[in-house]
Amino acid sequence: MRRRTAYMGMYLAVALILSYVESLIPISVGIPGVKLGLANLIVVIMLYLADWREALLISVLRIVLSGAMFGNLFGILYGLAGGLFSFLVMALLIKSDRFHVVTVSICGGVAHNMAQLVVAAFLVESYYVIYYMPVLLIAGMLTGTLVGIISWEAGRRLPAGLWSKRSES
Repeated sequence: MRRRTAYMGMYLAVALILSYVESLIPISVGIPGVKLGLANLIVVIMLYLADWREALLISVLRIVLSGAMFGNLFGILYGLAGGLFSFLVMALLIKSDRFHVVTVSICGGVAHNMAQLVVAAFLVESYYVIYYMPVLLIAGMLTGTLVGIISWEAGRRLPAGLWSKRSES
């Protein structure tokens, strides 16, 4: 039990560090909220290495804590909407055992941005934010590809037997 707690703490710490590093990287595509999603590396890797409940816990804790440290309440709301929907999509794709880790990550990135778009439309009470969809789809695909490739490469370097064959489907 202590070992599992230590691993969970390390996953959370690395995810928070990646969130902080990401907050330092200036990305300006004209649309607020577009980020690299580096902290999602931990979620993707955990979905393959750990129990889905542990991965979900780390994802939610990371979103809330990084939002409190580096953002605001709206950032937390957007992050939770995107993170939870993205998590659901990725977990279902992984469970099907049919998709490569990069494909799973791309779908997660797109799902994350689409959920945030829905929250934005609700919060600003306007459907005009839908005009951001093409840019957010492209951003989700690009960042999802980056996160997926890095996750796959990191997983391949783990000791034999840890990285699931599912990740290479």
